[in-house]
Amino acid sequence: MSAAELGLAASVFLASAVECVEALTIVLAVGVSRSWPAALAGVSAALLLLVVLILGLGTGLDALPLDAVRVFVGALLLAFGLKWLRKAVLREAGLKAMRDEDAAYAAELDAAAEAASRAGGWDAYSFVIAFKGVLIEGLEVALIVLTLGASRHDIGLAAAAAGAAALCVLAAGVALRHPLSRVPENTMKLAVGVMLSSFGVFWGVEGLGAEWPGGEAMLIPIVLFMLAGALLAIRRLRARPAAAGV
Repeated sequence: MSAAELGLAASVFLASAVECVEALTIVLAVGVSRSWPAALAGVSAALLLLVVLILGLGTGLDALPLDAVRVFVGALLLAFGLKWLRKAVLREAGLKAMRDEDAAYAAELDAAAEAASRAGGWDAYSFVIAFKGVLIEGLEVALIVLTLGASRHDIGLAAAAAGAAALCVLAAGVALRHPLSRVPENTMKLAVGVMLSSFGVFWGVEGLGAEWPGGEAMLIPIVLFMLAGALLAIRRLRARPAAAGV
């Protein structure tokens, strides 16, 4: 496996793991408090829709010229990556609240308790909430799978990485039966933001017809540059309140 393929797989795995942790919190809340069969049915329906989406759009992207795909993918990945990076930097700098899976779980439990009681043996509320939670979190993963996979005409590798992340989070959730609040979620988001932004720059430039010196090996300095920029931004943002108070 080349460095680019390894980076692709790692990026998709981390991005998928973050989204799966958030989806797990929602599914656990409605499953524990209301109905596991309805919640799992909602999960299955959302996953089926995501698979159809990846297969359908993936076939179309694979049929396009590689350079055109890389320009499009590069721009999309850069947009995704910078969005993830911005949020992670603000959280690390203390300017945005960290996501609290325990608090999110408690909020979902309260909402489930206040919802109308199920009719007969079927709980439509659990189905809809689980379906919506998995679909919303999964759509971003699906787009990352499609864009990263299409850039190398290897959607299978990206999909396998996403599947592996989902299985790891599912196994941890089944074992603990509790939200994965100890997962370093923001650190993972920072890493994903750096990786997606780096791939966006690398493939966008390649798609425009330019060649990087050293080929795929140039990904390493690009990643280091992005990471250094993020860490510098965190440091400067943390220093702002202190400077303002002097």
